Amino acid sequence: MLVFWEQRLVILATPKTGSTAIESALDSLAAVSIQRPPALKHTNVTRFRRFVGPYLDSAAGEPFTVVALMREPRDWLGSWYRYRSREDISEAAKSTQGMDFDTFVQAWCHTPRPAFAKVGSQARFLKGPEGRGADRVFRYENIDSFIDFLEDRLDFQIILPQLNVSPKAAMDLSPETLATLREVAAEDFALYESLR
Repeated sequence: MLVFWEQRLVILATPKTGSTAIESALDSLAAVSIQRPPALKHTNVTRFRRFVGPYLDSAAGEPFTVVALMREPRDWLGSWYRYRSREDISEAAKSTQGMDFDTFVQAWCHTPRPAFAKVGSQARFLKGPEGRGADRVFRYENIDSFIDFLEDRLDFQIILPQLNVSPKAAMDLSPETLATLREVAAEDFALYESLR
């Protein structure tokens, strides 16, 4: 999470949407940069609106604009799957080594989710209490519009480095698994489709 005091701007770090690269490019400009631990770095909009936002708004005397990125839901799960297939995953129960993407998605769609598929939901991350989600959500796949917005707001040229890139892997899903995913992640797909 990055806070830009003078610009009254907050960037929430939606997991698996390039947040490490964004932090690397903008850390020196931010008044507050929370990069560790992951639970604080990836503060969701509900926790932000409940705890951090009221404090910032009160201290500044005016509200902050809250922005974030969202990835296409299937691609987002694919990024988690690939990320957790790395050899340096410290917890074996969270590893996806030796499984295909279809198995991972089936596990994510199941309740309760096994440890390797406990990655949350972008809709839950981005939609806040009583409909107060992020003020603007940009599509990760159109990150150039997000960068244009930030460059305009921060008056700073942004060049994103390639960081934390997940390994390549096949991303095939059976028609049955895709149909189940679309049902279970309906809120995520609806939110993504609403973004322009």
